[in-house]
Amino acid sequence: MIKLFKKKNQTEKLICDQRLQHIAFIMDGNGRWAKKRGMPREYGHTQGAKTFKLITDYCGEIGINTVTVYAFSTENWKRPAAEVNALMDLFMDYIYEALEVMMKKDVCIRFIGDKTPLSDNMKKLMADVEEGSKNNTRHLNIAINYGGQDEIVNAVNLALKQGKTEISAQDIESNLYTNHVAMPDLIFRTAGEQRLSNFLLWQSAYSEFYFTDVLWPDLKPEDIDKAVADFYSRQRRYGGL
Repeated sequence: MIKLFKKKNQTEKLICDQRLQHIAFIMDGNGRWAKKRGMPREYGHTQGAKTFKLITDYCGEIGINTVTVYAFSTENWKRPAAEVNALMDLFMDYIYEALEVMMKKDVCIRFIGDKTPLSDNMKKLMADVEEGSKNNTRHLNIAINYGGQDEIVNAVNLALKQGKTEISAQDIESNLYTNHVAMPDLIFRTAGEQRLSNFLLWQSAYSEFYFTDVLWPDLKPEDIDKAVADFYSRQRRYGGL
């Protein structure tokens, strides 16, 4: 049963129970949002960063314990250098901000993906944020230079280094970047595309999916409410009856 409470403006908002504790977002549409306004793609990413803060905060307000966001894929390096550089600058700005606000918001932040090609300064700041927030109770996973196929290969290789001669599903799961949190209950993608794009391939085996035509910078809390209500209208059988 969905729990409800009334805010000061008397509009009802959802509060999620244990059935919905992890939402993963594919934040799509920043470039198209900017193009519609005659602006460079970098402007769309700046607006998308504002939406990221709004939506992750709102998820916490309605009882979502874990949020994972697809910020930069292993394929995104193919984009124009100016756009990649702008994204890296936005990541750095967020990391600096996270150093100050993560304790206030009780958020444990993890940066998931292959950090190898990132700058030494960025990797140092990421490590500081992860260490400083590791005991907080809510979870925010930010996927940077992330690819689902690469993650599975990495997990298998780690298991082999641990001496495994036969790899089980548990061996893979214990070596995933997200081994510290439960699997996502809901995968939410914006901008009308209906595919995973190499995101959380292993973790999404039994996730529910929600797609909207809304571009990421235009996403609002009420769009999250719609997705949550839709989620609770479904029956999850995990292969059973």
